[in-house]
Amino acid sequence: MTTTTAEKGAARGLRDYAIVTASYWGFTLTDGALRMLVLLHFNQLGYTPFQLAFLFVLYEFFGIVTNLFGGYLGARFGLRWTLYAGLGLQVAALLMLSMLDPEWALAASVAYVVAAQGLAGIAKDLTKMSSKSAIKLVVPDGGNSTLFRWVAILTGSKNALKGLGFFVGGLLLSTAGFQGGLWIMAGALACVLLGALLLLRGDLGRSKAKPKFSTLLSKTTEINWLSAARFFLFGARDVWFVVGVPVFLYSQLGWTFIQVGTFLAAWVIGYGFVQAAAPAVVSRSPDGRSAETRAARLYALQLAFIPVLIVVGLNAGFPPDIVIIAGLLLFGVYFAINSSVHSYLILAYSDGDKVALNVGFYYMANAGGRLVGSLLSGLVYQYAGIVGCLLTASAMVAASFIITLVLPTKGFEGVVAPQGALPDSE
Repeated sequence: MTTTTAEKGAARGLRDYAIVTASYWGFTLTDGALRMLVLLHFNQLGYTPFQLAFLFVLYEFFGIVTNLFGGYLGARFGLRWTLYAGLGLQVAALLMLSMLDPEWALAASVAYVVAAQGLAGIAKDLTKMSSKSAIKLVVPDGGNSTLFRWVAILTGSKNALKGLGFFVGGLLLSTAGFQGGLWIMAGALACVLLGALLLLRGDLGRSKAKPKFSTLLSKTTEINWLSAARFFLFGARDVWFVVGVPVFLYSQLGWTFIQVGTFLAAWVIGYGFVQAAAPAVVSRSPDGRSAETRAARLYALQLAFIPVLIVVGLNAGFPPDIVIIAGLLLFGVYFAINSSVHSYLILAYSDGDKVALNVGFYYMANAGGRLVGSLLSGLVYQYAGIVGCLLTASAMVAASFIITLVLPTKGFEGVVAPQGALPDSE
C-alpha cells in the first residue's frame, strides 16, 4: 500500500513531537530537582528566607531576557538549535553548581550560586520556548478539540514530571548529597541531549522570512493583555510556592526534606493531571476563543478567593498542616485549569509564522511574574509569614482576573482557530 506525502508528513510530525517532548520531559525532571536541591540545601545552611529567594533572582531574570530574545532566535535559526542550547546550558549549570566550595565566604557562595542559577534560567527558558513552539508545528492538522487536547497533554505531563523532580531533589539531597545529586542529574541530562542531537532533524519553527528585530515587542492587543494576565497569575503562585510554603513546612511544622519534597511533588503532579483533564471541564466554542476567554476569567475569579479561605482557616485555629495541605490542593485545581486555558489561548491567538515570537513574549511575561513572585515570597514570608504570602497571592490573582476582562469574547464569528497548534503552562 502506497504511503502518501501527507501520511509521511504526519508520521514525521509525530516522531518529532515524541523527540521534542521526551527532551523536554528530561529537562523538566532535572529543573524541578535542582530547585528543591538548592532550596533545601541552603536552608539547612542557615540562609534567611529572603537570601533563599535571592538565589533565584538571576534564574528568573534571565528567563525574561531569554524568552524575549529566544523567540527571535528560534524564528531566525530554527527551534532545534535553541532546544540543543537549552539542554547543553543546563548540563553546564549543574556541573558549575557541583564545584561550589563550602569553605568560601558567604558573599562569594551567594554570588556563585546566583550566577549558576542564572545559567540554569537561560537553559530552562530556551528549552521551554523551543519545545512549546515546536509543538504547534508538528501536531497533525485538526480542529479546536484536538488543539486543546494536545495542549493539555503536554502541559499536564510536563508539570507532573516537574513535581516528580521536587521529590527527586529531596531524595538526592538525602542520599547522594548536594554535589553527588548534581553529578547524577548532569549525567542523565547529557544522555538526553545526545539523543536529541542524533534523532531530531529539520528546521522546526524557522521563519520563511527573516524576522525583524522590531517584531519582538510589536504584538497584537490580545497577546499583550494575555501576557499581562499571565504575569500576575504566575507571580501569585510563586509568592507562596518558592520560599513560603517549603520553609514553613520545614521550619514551623518540623517536616523532613523528603516530606517537603514529596508534598510539593504531589501538588505539582496533581496539578499536572488536572491540566491534562482541562479540555473535559472547560466550555468550548466553535471559534476556539470566545468561550475559552470567558473560562479564563471565571477560573481566575474563583482562584482569587482560595488563599483568603486558607488564611481564615489558619486564624480560626484549625490544624495548620491540614489547612495548608487542603487549601493548596484546592488552589492547585483552579490554578491548573486557568493556566491550561492561558496556554491554549496564546497559540489560538498566534499565526503559525509568528508562534516562536509570540510564545517567547508570552513566557517573558511568565518569567517576569515568577521573578517578582520569588522575591516577594522571601521578603513577605520574612516579615509577614505564610499569611502574608497567601494574601499577596490572592491580590495578584485578582489583578490577573481584572486584566482578562479586557480580552475580547466577540469578533471571532466565522473564525476557525489555528490548525495543529499547542503550547504549555509553567
